[in-house]
Order: sequence, then structure tokens, then C-alpha cells
Amino acid sequence: MNSQLVEQLGLKLGANGLPYQIPIHPQLVHLTLGLFIVAIIFDLAGMLFPLEKPIFKFLGLTAIRSGLFDVGWYNLVAATTVTFLTVAAGFFEIMLADPPTDEKSAWGLPAGANMLLHGVGGVLVLAIFAVMTVWRGLLRYRWRQGASRHAQWIYLIVGIAMLGILYVHGTLGAQLGDEFGIHNTAAGLLRQGKNPNLLLK
Repeated sequence: MNSQLVEQLGLKLGANGLPYQIPIHPQLVHLTLGLFIVAIIFDLAGMLFPLEKPIFKFLGLTAIRSGLFDVGWYNLVAATTVTFLTVAAGFFEIMLADPPTDEKSAWGLPAGANMLLHGVGGVLVLAIFAVMTVWRGLLRYRWRQGASRHAQWIYLIVGIAMLGILYVHGTLGAQLGDEFGIHNTAAGLLRQGKNPNLLLK
């Protein structure tokens, strides 16, 4: 399937099985994760602001509650936007993957099942991010406009639960590169019996 795609698109693949040297999907994944984690942390800080106020004062930080919620909101919007690109890059790179058929991950999954779960999981994560962004936007601009708290506890509980889901989902993705060597140049060369120290200079 990937050979047909390569021919149709006229791509020249490198040692990592991609038309570029560094996979794009893993880079965007880390940006997505960082933005989402910051969004949840700052919304949580905004909710707990009365408890933190003496600490900010002691540290000489002029933090205001609305500023914390602003950081949470804008990081969530950025995380959702970047995740669209992350999922798109992931599907492009997964179509060019040549997974091994005789190996299993530490979780006991073959490469094909691992790729399928990671791909479907990526779409679900994107959908949840989009729903959370709409939810947070309604809290900010409609339901809690003018209130001191722009978020709500149930929203934060969902956000914290998402961190656990992202851990599982990210581990599936890491196993594709680390354990199966998909688009991991060094691992791919070792699997072919070649020396990456000689070929990757």
C-alpha cells in the first residue's frame, strides 16, 4: 500500500522511510502535549488562586486571577489548532510506514494493531480537544463572562483525565518508533543489519 502511495505522489524516501529527514508528527506531538498541559495547569492555578495569592506575594509576582485563566484559554486554543496538524502529519507518516509483522510491543500488541489504535486514538484526542475548546470558550465568553472564575471543576477533572489518556496514547506512539523502528532511522538500519554509525554522518 505504501509503495503505491510513494509512486502516486512521486516521493523519494530516505533511510527513515519518509521524504524528509526528521519525522514531523513526533515534533508536533510534543508541542500539542506542552500546550495542553500548560492550559490545564494555568486553569487549575486560576481556580486555586485564593490559596496561592500569599505565595505569589511572597515571591514578588504580580499574578492576577484573570491572567492565569487567559493563559489557560489561549494555550488550549493553540493545542487544539496544532493537534489538527499533528493528526494530519501522523496519518501521512503512518501511510508510509512499513511495520514489522513478526514482533510485539511491551504491551503485547503487534505493530499493525498498535498503529491502528494510535491512529484512531489520535482522532479521538482531537475530537475531545475540540469539544473542550468549545466548552472552555462558552465558559469564558458566555456562561461565566464577568465572573472571577472562568473555568469549572468538572472541566478541570476532564482535563486531568485527558492527561492520563494522553499518557497511554503517547506510549502507543513511542512504541511505534522505539520498539518497532517505524520512521526511526537508526532502529530501521539496525533491523536491516546495517551500521547507523557509518551511514548517519
